[in-house]
Amino acid sequence: MTEQEKMAAALWFNPADKALAQQRKTAKALCVQMNQQGPLPFKAHQQLAGQLFGKVGSCYIEPHFFCDYGNNIELGQNFYANHNCIILDAAKVSIGDDVLLGPAVQIYTVTHPLDATQRKTGLEQGKAVTIGNSVWVGGGAIILPGVTIGEGAVIAAGAVVTKDVPAYVLVAGNPAKVIKTLD
Repeated sequence: MTEQEKMAAALWFNPADKALAQQRKTAKALCVQMNQQGPLPFKAHQQLAGQLFGKVGSCYIEPHFFCDYGNNIELGQNFYANHNCIILDAAKVSIGDDVLLGPAVQIYTVTHPLDATQRKTGLEQGKAVTIGNSVWVGGGAIILPGVTIGEGAVIAAGAVVTKDVPAYVLVAGNPAKVIKTLD
């Protein structure tokens, strides 16, 4: 089994693998293009996004945006990410339609061994993140590996989402907890 196949299967994989390193290099070069060209015309922005992401609807991403692979990210229609968004996509990140990310939102799929000796091996594991339709993630929020966020949910600014979030609720805090149900 290749390291790419291990990564896709949510198994422990070696990110130093040459093929994975090349994918990250390609993604980083596309991020640089998105970030350095300033405000791009919508069509040019969509073309770059189409090269970077595995699936993309209509979207606009403010500079600076960073990701690891890009091809593991699937964006729905009317997606917007404010400045300084980071998506570490060693596993699939599926984002629905009409999703808004505030500034400095971070989405992580990568985890490392808890055991220090195992951590020294450099192995990583990816756990998919899914964000439903019509979700708003406030500035500075962090979404951890393996989390699913339900449709219409709101993640308060600065929240650290460690567990799944039901549809149509507001969560806040560290760790994020349901504050109220939304109409």
